[in-house]
Amino acid sequence: MSLVTVGTVAFDSIETPSGKADRVVGGAASYIALAASHFVREQELISVIGEDFPKEFLSTLDSRGVGSEGLVTIKGGKSFFWEGSYHEDLIGRDTVTTELNVLEGWTPTVPLSARHSKFVMLGNLDPSVQLSVIEQLESPPSMIVLDTMNFWMDIAMDSLKKVIAKVDVLMINDDEARQLTGLKTLPLAAEAVHKMGPKTVVIKKGEHGAIMFEKDQVFFSPAMPLKKVVDPTGAGDTFAGGFIGYLARLGDTSWEAKKQAVVVGSVLASFTCEAFGTERLESLKESEWHARMRKLRAMVKFRSIRG
Repeated sequence: MSLVTVGTVAFDSIETPSGKADRVVGGAASYIALAASHFVREQELISVIGEDFPKEFLSTLDSRGVGSEGLVTIKGGKSFFWEGSYHEDLIGRDTVTTELNVLEGWTPTVPLSARHSKFVMLGNLDPSVQLSVIEQLESPPSMIVLDTMNFWMDIAMDSLKKVIAKVDVLMINDDEARQLTGLKTLPLAAEAVHKMGPKTVVIKKGEHGAIMFEKDQVFFSPAMPLKKVVDPTGAGDTFAGGFIGYLARLGDTSWEAKKQAVVVGSVLASFTCEAFGTERLESLKESEWHARMRKLRAMVKFRSIRG
Protein backbone atom coordinates (compact mmCIF):
# COMPACT_ATOMS: atom_id res chain seq x y z
CA MET A 1 0.00 0.00 0.00
CA SER A 2 1.47 3.34 -1.03
CA LEU A 3 -0.85 5.72 0.85
CA VAL A 4 -3.06 5.60 3.94
CA THR A 5 -5.62 8.33 4.46
CA VAL A 6 -7.25 8.86 7.86
CA GLY A 7 -10.09 11.27 8.58
CA THR A 8 -13.81 11.85 8.52
CA VAL A 9 -16.24 10.73 5.83
CA ALA A 10 -19.35 12.71 6.55
CA PHE A 11 -22.40 14.74 5.63
CA ASP A 12 -22.29 18.54 5.49
CA SER A 13 -25.03 21.14 5.23
CA ILE A 14 -23.50 24.40 4.05
CA GLU A 15 -24.75 27.91 3.50
CA THR A 16 -22.65 30.48 1.63
CA PRO A 17 -23.45 33.74 -0.18
CA SER A 18 -23.92 31.58 -3.29
CA GLY A 19 -26.66 29.39 -1.82
CA LYS A 20 -27.25 26.41 0.39
CA ALA A 21 -26.67 22.67 0.12
CA ASP A 22 -28.20 20.12 2.48
CA ARG A 23 -26.44 16.90 3.51
CA VAL A 24 -23.84 16.77 0.76
CA VAL A 25 -20.88 14.41 1.03
CA GLY A 26 -18.02 15.96 2.97
CA GLY A 27 -15.44 15.12 5.61
CA ALA A 28 -11.68 15.58 5.50
CA ALA A 29 -10.90 12.07 4.28
CA SER A 30 -13.40 12.32 1.42
CA TYR A 31 -11.65 15.35 -0.04
CA ILE A 32 -8.16 13.99 0.65
CA ALA A 33 -8.85 10.61 -0.94
CA LEU A 34 -10.45 12.12 -4.06
CA ALA A 35 -7.57 14.55 -4.56
CA ALA A 36 -4.89 11.91 -3.97
CA SER A 37 -6.62 9.51 -6.37
CA HIS A 38 -5.44 11.68 -9.27
CA PHE A 39 -1.93 10.44 -8.52
CA VAL A 40 -2.11 7.05 -6.77
CA ARG A 41 -4.26 4.05 -7.51
CA GLU A 42 -3.40 2.23 -4.31
CA GLN A 43 -4.81 4.01 -1.28
CA GLU A 44 -6.42 2.79 1.93
CA LEU A 45 -9.12 4.89 3.60
CA ILE A 46 -9.52 4.64 7.37
CA SER A 47 -12.73 6.13 8.71
CA VAL A 48 -16.19 5.30 10.05
CA ILE A 49 -19.67 5.84 8.60
CA GLY A 50 -23.26 4.91 9.36
CA GLU A 51 -25.64 2.88 7.25
CA ASP A 52 -27.12 6.16 6.02
CA PHE A 53 -24.06 6.98 3.92
CA PRO A 54 -24.64 6.83 0.12
CA LYS A 55 -23.24 3.75 -1.56
CA GLU A 56 -22.78 5.75 -4.76
CA PHE A 57 -19.95 7.74 -3.22
CA LEU A 58 -18.28 4.60 -1.92
CA SER A 59 -18.46 3.18 -5.44
CA THR A 60 -16.80 6.33 -6.74
CA LEU A 61 -13.94 5.88 -4.29
CA ASP A 62 -13.60 2.21 -5.23
CA SER A 63 -13.42 3.08 -8.93
CA ARG A 64 -10.47 5.35 -8.13
CA GLY A 65 -8.47 2.73 -6.29
CA VAL A 66 -9.41 3.82 -2.77
CA GLY A 67 -9.58 0.71 -0.58
CA SER A 68 -12.29 0.40 2.06
CA GLU A 69 -10.94 -2.35 4.31
CA GLY A 70 -10.30 0.31 6.96
CA LEU A 71 -13.66 2.03 6.43
CA VAL A 72 -16.04 0.78 9.12
CA THR A 73 -19.82 0.90 8.69
CA ILE A 74 -21.76 0.91 11.95
CA LYS A 75 -25.00 -1.03 11.62
CA GLY A 76 -27.95 1.23 12.37
CA GLY A 77 -25.58 4.17 12.95
CA LYS A 78 -25.68 7.71 11.59
CA SER A 79 -22.69 9.29 9.87
CA PHE A 80 -20.86 12.33 11.23
CA PHE A 81 -22.72 15.52 10.36
CA TRP A 82 -21.63 19.16 10.31
CA GLU A 83 -23.66 22.23 9.43
CA GLY A 84 -22.09 25.62 8.92
CA SER A 85 -22.77 29.08 7.55
CA TYR A 86 -20.12 31.25 5.88
CA HIS A 87 -19.84 35.02 6.22
CA GLU A 88 -19.94 37.32 3.20
CA ASP A 89 -16.13 37.32 2.96
CA LEU A 90 -16.14 33.48 2.71
CA ILE A 91 -13.39 33.41 5.35
CA GLY A 92 -15.31 33.56 8.60
CA ARG A 93 -17.91 30.90 9.29
CA ASP A 94 -20.22 29.82 12.08
CA THR A 95 -20.84 26.24 13.09
CA VAL A 96 -24.58 25.65 13.41
CA THR A 97 -24.56 21.96 14.33
CA THR A 98 -22.01 19.22 14.92
CA GLU A 99 -23.23 15.65 15.40
CA LEU A 100 -20.44 13.16 16.09
CA ASN A 101 -22.76 10.15 15.75
CA VAL A 102 -20.66 7.07 14.77
CA LEU A 103 -17.45 9.05 15.28
CA GLU A 104 -18.05 9.14 19.03
CA GLY A 105 -15.96 6.46 20.70
CA TRP A 106 -14.59 5.15 17.40
CA THR A 107 -11.16 3.54 17.52
CA PRO A 108 -9.52 3.05 14.11
CA THR A 109 -7.97 -0.19 12.97
CA VAL A 110 -5.25 -0.04 10.35
CA PRO A 111 -5.60 -3.06 8.02
CA LEU A 112 -2.62 -5.42 7.97
CA SER A 113 -2.11 -4.62 4.28
CA ALA A 114 -1.62 -0.94 5.12
CA ARG A 115 0.70 -1.15 8.11
CA HIS A 116 3.83 -0.81 5.95
CA SER A 117 2.57 2.13 3.89
CA LYS A 118 5.19 4.59 2.71
CA PHE A 119 2.94 7.67 2.95
CA VAL A 120 0.41 8.45 5.69
CA MET A 121 -2.05 11.35 5.65
CA LEU A 122 -3.61 12.17 9.02
CA GLY A 123 -6.63 14.30 8.18
CA ASN A 124 -8.17 16.69 10.68
CA LEU A 125 -9.42 14.52 13.54
CA ASP A 126 -9.10 13.91 17.28
CA PRO A 127 -5.33 13.75 18.00
CA SER A 128 -5.81 10.56 20.04
CA VAL A 129 -7.23 8.87 16.92
CA GLN A 130 -4.35 10.14 14.80
CA LEU A 131 -1.84 8.86 17.36
CA SER A 132 -3.55 5.46 17.42
CA VAL A 133 -3.00 5.12 13.67
CA ILE A 134 0.70 5.99 13.95
CA GLU A 135 1.16 3.43 16.73
CA GLN A 136 -0.33 0.66 14.57
CA LEU A 137 2.18 1.14 11.74
CA GLU A 138 4.73 -1.67 11.63
CA SER A 139 7.48 0.08 9.68
CA PRO A 140 8.51 3.75 9.49
CA PRO A 141 6.79 5.53 6.57
CA SER A 142 8.72 7.77 4.21
CA MET A 143 6.41 10.59 5.23
CA ILE A 144 3.62 11.29 7.71
CA VAL A 145 1.60 14.47 7.09
CA LEU A 146 -0.63 15.89 9.82
CA ASP A 147 -3.48 18.32 9.30
CA THR A 148 -5.19 19.79 12.35
CA MET A 149 -7.14 22.85 13.48
CA ASN A 150 -7.62 25.32 16.31
CA PHE A 151 -10.47 23.28 17.84
CA TRP A 152 -7.99 20.59 18.91
CA MET A 153 -5.58 23.24 20.15
CA ASP A 154 -8.38 24.54 22.37
CA ILE A 155 -9.40 21.22 23.92
CA ALA A 156 -6.56 18.71 23.40
CA MET A 157 -3.25 20.61 23.11
CA ASP A 158 -1.18 18.08 25.06
CA SER A 159 -2.46 15.18 22.96
CA LEU A 160 -1.95 17.18 19.77
CA LYS A 161 1.67 17.95 20.63
CA LYS A 162 2.34 14.21 21.08
CA VAL A 163 1.16 13.62 17.52
CA ILE A 164 3.05 16.63 16.15
CA ALA A 165 6.28 15.20 17.61
CA LYS A 166 5.87 12.07 15.47
CA VAL A 167 5.15 13.55 12.03
CA ASP A 168 7.30 14.86 9.19
CA VAL A 169 4.98 17.58 7.85
CA LEU A 170 2.51 19.75 9.75
CA MET A 171 -0.25 21.56 7.83
CA ILE A 172 -2.11 24.40 9.54
CA ASN A 173 -3.43 27.81 8.61
CA ASP A 174 -1.81 31.07 9.67
CA ASP A 175 -4.08 31.71 12.66
CA GLU A 176 -3.50 28.17 13.90
CA ALA A 177 0.27 28.56 13.52
CA ARG A 178 0.13 31.61 15.77
CA GLN A 179 -2.11 29.90 18.29
CA LEU A 180 0.03 26.77 18.43
CA THR A 181 3.29 28.65 18.99
CA GLY A 182 2.22 31.94 20.55
CA LEU A 183 4.29 33.77 17.93
CA LYS A 184 2.94 36.40 15.55
CA THR A 185 5.22 36.14 12.52
CA LEU A 186 4.99 33.00 10.40
CA PRO A 187 8.76 32.41 9.98
CA LEU A 188 9.20 32.43 13.77
CA ALA A 189 6.13 30.24 14.21
CA ALA A 190 7.57 27.76 11.70
CA GLU A 191 10.87 27.66 13.60
CA ALA A 192 8.97 26.88 16.79
CA VAL A 193 7.08 24.06 15.08
CA HIS A 194 10.35 22.60 13.78
CA LYS A 195 11.49 22.31 17.39
CA MET A 196 8.34 20.32 18.17
CA GLY A 197 9.36 17.65 15.65
CA PRO A 198 8.15 18.25 12.07
CA LYS A 199 10.87 18.81 9.50
CA THR A 200 8.48 20.68 7.23
CA VAL A 201 5.73 23.18 8.00
CA VAL A 202 3.10 24.12 5.44
CA ILE A 203 0.98 27.12 6.38
CA LYS A 204 -2.23 27.48 4.40
CA LYS A 205 -3.43 31.03 3.73
CA GLY A 206 -6.70 30.39 1.91
CA GLU A 207 -7.21 32.63 -1.12
CA HIS A 208 -3.67 33.97 -0.57
CA GLY A 209 -1.98 30.62 -1.20
CA ALA A 210 0.37 28.59 0.96
CA ILE A 211 3.88 29.01 2.35
CA MET A 212 6.23 26.16 3.21
CA PHE A 213 9.19 26.22 5.60
CA GLU A 214 12.00 23.69 5.99
CA LYS A 215 15.25 24.57 7.79
CA ASP A 216 16.40 27.83 6.17
CA GLN A 217 14.34 27.28 3.01
CA VAL A 218 11.03 28.96 2.21
CA PHE A 219 8.66 28.41 -0.70
CA PHE A 220 5.43 30.23 -1.53
CA SER A 221 2.65 29.31 -3.95
CA PRO A 222 -0.23 31.66 -4.71
CA ALA A 223 -3.75 30.33 -4.86
CA MET A 224 -5.53 30.31 -8.19
CA PRO A 225 -7.68 33.46 -8.42
CA LEU A 226 -11.34 32.53 -8.86
CA LYS A 227 -14.04 34.86 -10.16
CA LYS A 228 -16.61 33.07 -8.02
CA VAL A 229 -16.25 30.90 -4.93
CA VAL A 230 -19.29 28.73 -4.26
CA ASP A 231 -18.08 26.78 -1.22
CA PRO A 232 -14.59 26.80 0.34
CA THR A 233 -15.36 23.80 2.58
CA GLY A 234 -12.79 21.07 2.04
CA ALA A 235 -10.33 23.22 0.10
CA GLY A 236 -7.64 22.72 2.75
CA ASP A 237 -8.25 18.97 2.78
CA THR A 238 -8.05 18.88 -1.01
CA PHE A 239 -4.75 20.76 -0.80
CA ALA A 240 -3.44 18.12 1.61
CA GLY A 241 -4.63 15.27 -0.61
CA GLY A 242 -3.00 16.74 -3.69
CA PHE A 243 0.21 17.38 -1.76
CA ILE A 244 0.68 13.88 -0.38
CA GLY A 245 -0.82 12.12 -3.40
CA TYR A 246 1.69 13.77 -5.71
CA LEU A 247 4.62 12.88 -3.44
CA ALA A 248 3.40 9.29 -3.11
CA ARG A 249 3.27 9.04 -6.89
CA LEU A 250 6.86 10.28 -7.18
CA GLY A 251 8.07 8.31 -4.18
CA ASP A 252 10.09 11.42 -3.41
CA THR A 253 10.18 13.53 -0.22
CA SER A 254 12.87 16.01 -1.26
CA TRP A 255 12.46 19.77 -0.92
CA GLU A 256 12.10 20.22 -4.67
CA ALA A 257 9.40 17.55 -4.84
CA LYS A 258 7.52 19.17 -1.94
CA LYS A 259 7.64 22.54 -3.74
CA GLN A 260 5.91 20.95 -6.71
CA ALA A 261 3.44 19.25 -4.37
CA VAL A 262 2.43 22.58 -2.80
CA VAL A 263 1.57 23.95 -6.25
CA VAL A 264 -0.38 20.80 -7.13
CA GLY A 265 -2.33 21.06 -3.88
CA SER A 266 -3.12 24.72 -4.49
CA VAL A 267 -4.44 24.03 -7.97
CA LEU A 268 -6.65 21.11 -6.93
CA ALA A 269 -8.03 23.08 -3.99
CA SER A 270 -9.24 25.78 -6.38
CA PHE A 271 -11.60 23.31 -8.05
CA THR A 272 -13.17 22.27 -4.76
CA CYS A 273 -14.31 25.87 -4.23
CA GLU A 274 -16.36 25.84 -7.45
CA ALA A 275 -19.23 23.68 -6.12
CA PHE A 276 -20.75 22.45 -2.89
CA GLY A 277 -19.22 19.43 -1.18
CA THR A 278 -17.15 16.97 -3.19
CA GLU A 279 -19.14 17.50 -6.38
CA ARG A 280 -16.42 19.30 -8.35
CA LEU A 281 -13.67 16.92 -7.27
CA GLU A 282 -15.74 13.94 -8.33
CA SER A 283 -16.14 15.33 -11.86
CA LEU A 284 -12.64 16.79 -12.19
CA LYS A 285 -10.65 15.61 -15.19
CA GLU A 286 -6.89 15.39 -15.41
CA SER A 287 -6.85 17.69 -18.44
CA GLU A 288 -8.62 20.40 -16.40
CA TRP A 289 -6.15 20.57 -13.55
CA HIS A 290 -3.22 20.29 -15.96
CA ALA A 291 -4.54 23.34 -17.80
CA ARG A 292 -4.89 25.25 -14.54
CA MET A 293 -1.34 24.27 -13.56
CA ARG A 294 -0.12 25.92 -16.75
CA LYS A 295 -2.09 29.08 -15.93
CA LEU A 296 -0.63 29.24 -12.45
CA ARG A 297 2.88 28.75 -13.79
CA ALA A 298 2.35 31.61 -16.24
CA MET A 299 1.09 33.83 -13.39
CA VAL A 300 4.34 33.65 -11.45
CA LYS A 301 6.86 33.55 -14.28
CA PHE A 302 9.01 36.66 -14.70
CA ARG A 303 12.42 37.68 -16.02
CA SER A 304 15.33 38.40 -13.77
CA ILE A 305 15.92 42.07 -13.01
CA ARG A 306 18.77 43.49 -15.08
CA GLY A 307 21.23 45.78 -13.39
